[in-house]
Amino acid sequence: MLRKVGILANGGDVSGFNAVIRAIVKTAEHHGIECYGIMDGYNGLLKKDFERLTTSQDGEATGILPKGGSIIGSSTNSNLFNYKIEKEDGTIEYKDMSDKAIENIKEFGFDCIFTLGGDGTQKSARDFSTKGVKVIGVPKTIDNDVACTEITFGYNTAVSVAMEALDRLHTTGETHHRVMVLEVMGRYAGWIALEASIAGGADIALIPEIPYDIQKVAQKIENRKKVGKNFSVVVVAEGAKPLGGEITIKNKRDNGIGVDNTKLGGVGEIVAKQLEELTGLEARNTTLGYMQRGGTPTAFDRVLCSKYGTKAMELAIQEKFGQLVVIKNGRLDSVSLEDVVGKNTKIGAVSGNTEESNLRKVTMEDDLVKTARNLGINLGD
Repeated sequence: MLRKVGILANGGDVSGFNAVIRAIVKTAEHHGIECYGIMDGYNGLLKKDFERLTTSQDGEATGILPKGGSIIGSSTNSNLFNYKIEKEDGTIEYKDMSDKAIENIKEFGFDCIFTLGGDGTQKSARDFSTKGVKVIGVPKTIDNDVACTEITFGYNTAVSVAMEALDRLHTTGETHHRVMVLEVMGRYAGWIALEASIAGGADIALIPEIPYDIQKVAQKIENRKKVGKNFSVVVVAEGAKPLGGEITIKNKRDNGIGVDNTKLGGVGEIVAKQLEELTGLEARNTTLGYMQRGGTPTAFDRVLCSKYGTKAMELAIQEKFGQLVVIKNGRLDSVSLEDVVGKNTKIGAVSGNTEESNLRKVTMEDDLVKTARNLGINLGD
């Protein structure tokens, strides 16, 4: 019987973290179960940094439904199976600290840990599950690339922010006869770029799944000029790459294996410069960046988060551990974390864009691709 559960938020922040936390806590309280926030992602498990969460008058989980970010913090570099430790002499070493985290879980008496995060977070959740920890995952990421679910929380809000940016860029482009480029996040998947392009009426959408031919992009702009449209709006996913070329990397960090050490960015500037040279129109790039991650969640995300949080708690009560809450065929469901990680089964193995990773990417058969093409949106091919 459940008595005490822990909630951790891990990876990049999204709008909706707090809505999920609230849903888990409210459902738990209905069943007399105590909830604790594990502070700053997996780091909190190692440091035994746990804080009680309640929805009482002055409780930490009260009034957080519309609040962006995470009231329990998050971390983007805490792989406990290969944890970065700075020694007294300043040198760095990596250690497997998972057993220490498990010891802390047992000592504090957690009956279940809820992991709110993307593919890397759920990979660690699966690894802890293989070592006997009772875990239930909730799929989070603006990139919408977690396997086995149709949508992740935080994604809809990110798309909505990108759409609003496109609405504003349209007016500037049309007024000054310019090519307006918007670079959006998404890592190695083009969901944000594609859906924002459709919602925001873009003329061109460049996504990681379709290497683009800049000449064909320029031709689309030239064709618009011929019918009197002396401006164009281009959306570029940060992971987009030219035909025969590579992804644009802004910088790299060294946090060991198990986390994505590559920071993407800069392709928007490259595309804008090339299109200005090829079309003769002035081109300007806007990189939306962290604007997509923060702020209040949309109504869609608030409802999705509430559904995910309550379902996660239901699974825990039913003792269905080692699962990820998902939306499948439009309905709430759950799948094994083993299915989520796919071939990436080695403990502590690299997450991200590798042959082993099981990321959900855009396919050419997806309705969004067909819709974009039917609307005349050029996809760079």
